[in-house]
Amino acid sequence: MKIEMFTFCDFAQENGGKLTIVGTYDSVMAKKFPCFHQSLTVVIRVRFDLWEFGQHTFIIETKDMDGNPCFEPLSGTLNVESMGNDTAVTHLVFSLYNLRFKSEGAINFGLYIDEKEVGSIPLYVRHIQQPH
Repeated sequence: MKIEMFTFCDFAQENGGKLTIVGTYDSVMAKKFPCFHQSLTVVIRVRFDLWEFGQHTFIIETKDMDGNPCFEPLSGTLNVESMGNDTAVTHLVFSLYNLRFKSEGAINFGLYIDEKEVGSIPLYVRHIQQPH
């Protein structure tokens, strides 16, 4: 399997195998802490080879720079089926709302398929300096 895309964005939807993504980013800016981020959508596109077709489990975990969990893990199953090709694509699209960040730093989002880490990306939480 291969991760073809792993990103954060303002909005995404999957419709009949077609993926639409709006406003991709890797940083959240805050004037003060703790802060709340209204919404964040996680988008992952995974390509599976013919011999990988079938059912798989997945978990998306979040950890801060000290390795502590940040949010509840997202988990589920994937049923990868042939569409007549020797590879198949699966899209994972999750919207998270009212995320609370207690301080600036980085949060790692890790994707595990069948209990093996197959990809990760950081979300940077940054402090905006106010002009005086």
